[in-house]
Amino acid sequence: MIRVLLAEDQHIIREALAALLGLEEDIEVVATVDSGTAAVDAARVYEPDIAVLDIDMPGTMDGLEAAAVVREKVPGCRVLMLTAYGKPGHLRRALGARVDGFVLKTAPPDDLVSAIRKVAVGERVLDASLAVTAWDLADNPLTPREVEVLRLVAQGAEATEIAAQVHLTAGTVRNYLTAIVTKLNARNRTDAVRIATEAGWI
Repeated sequence: MIRVLLAEDQHIIREALAALLGLEEDIEVVATVDSGTAAVDAARVYEPDIAVLDIDMPGTMDGLEAAAVVREKVPGCRVLMLTAYGKPGHLRRALGARVDGFVLKTAPPDDLVSAIRKVAVGERVLDASLAVTAWDLADNPLTPREVEVLRLVAQGAEATEIAAQVHLTAGTVRNYLTAIVTKLNARNRTDAVRIATEAGWI
């Protein structure tokens, strides 16, 4: 029996996936949760064979961050990422976190079941539509601090507000923003947010 932890923030999708997997004779869903933090907690408690984690979950820990913690805290648990978008940046982060599989939500249900079985026996799974992307992933040109600043810009914060949150002067924040726009070859801050979001860097 393959024991599965399922983490997905959208209730209807989470319950539908749990019901789908529950129809399989060799798969048991031992826990369903709605956040990255809850996924880590549940993995520690249930010690599942596989954690199926949605990448885009709300809160302080997204699916990829949760994946890294689960791999560290529950070494016997393999990780399969599930996402609605095949963003190159997400794929790079997933591979960097040493996840065992990456499946799109738009894939047929049988593909998810098959991926779970393959991961359970030690195989790595990559959605076929992402295979080409995997060969041509652009590196994130932004530093961790620049990513932090740009995330705050994406949330609507102004330079002075960002400065207060990250403990820098407003002038330094503006310098970071100039560097970000230049590195991303963007027209302005808004365009930089769009480019970084589409690439999965923020």
